[in-house]
Amino acid sequence: MCIRDSSTPDLISLGDLGPAELRRVIDVACEIKADQLGYSDFLKGKRLAMVFEKESLRTRFTFDIGMQDLGGSAVFLDLSQAARMGARESVRDMAKNLERWTHGIVARTYRHRTIVELAQSAEVPVINGLSDLLHPCQALADTMTLVERWGTVAGRKLVFVGDGNNTCHSLVTAATKLGMNVFVCAPEGYEPDAEIERAAIAAAAETGGSYTLTSDLMEAADQADAIYTDVWASMGQEEETEERAAIFSDYSITEAVMEATSPDGVFMHCLPAHRGHEVSRGVIDGPQSIVFDIAENRLHAQKAVLAMLLGGDKTEGGNA
Repeated sequence: MCIRDSSTPDLISLGDLGPAELRRVIDVACEIKADQLGYSDFLKGKRLAMVFEKESLRTRFTFDIGMQDLGGSAVFLDLSQAARMGARESVRDMAKNLERWTHGIVARTYRHRTIVELAQSAEVPVINGLSDLLHPCQALADTMTLVERWGTVAGRKLVFVGDGNNTCHSLVTAATKLGMNVFVCAPEGYEPDAEIERAAIAAAAETGGSYTLTSDLMEAADQADAIYTDVWASMGQEEETEERAAIFSDYSITEAVMEATSPDGVFMHCLPAHRGHEVSRGVIDGPQSIVFDIAENRLHAQKAVLAMLLGGDKTEGGNA
């Protein structure tokens, strides 16, 4: 089974998945986590190309280990200190080469259009490991972790605080497709992409969830089931660090913010985190934090993606 019914079974955006398809990926991830030995030869003989323009800890390790655990192998191409894709040779030519040697490509790029061009050019599945617009694999791990914790996430209140960035975009997309009540709390001028917001509103209307944009942190945090934040300046925005620190200073997640959440409210972050900036040390290292549960589930969520995209029909009526 592929993640979605398509002649090109890629994972570029969670917006390409329907609610049932998204839940299917999460279910497969949970099953793989519960029965890891049952999938140990699932991708035997399969090879994954990993092409990264950006530095990485979680994405690199989890895809590499994920392929090994599924019986396959991964080859890493580090472009973080080199010219970006398309400079030395065209993105299309790179895709046409990689498709001859490997069974899938995961790319971590600055420009989203680079991922799109790879997918349009390659005859093997392409996975978005992160772009300037989206971070779908992170959102899969985020929502998997909440499903693990609560079982049913529909109707739960999830709040994203900070810059309306790639992590926010994919989280909002996934959460509204799962019927959650999503709040984004951001200062003026740093709201999520308008198209992402429109799609989230439409998804929420279909699933019974909701989408709300606000700039009032305490209003957003009130009785929230989960508070999520990210760094204020992402990779590629280093020159804006001081400016953003001033703009976002009132949006730090502190103990006082978490006290406003529901009794079982949790704190979420995609990592790496800057303690004392977007989150206090007491929150991220405290009992409400599930950041390392999420990091662990990056491995299992990405195993599900790999199994479903590279395993062909084996996940339909098979182990999963």
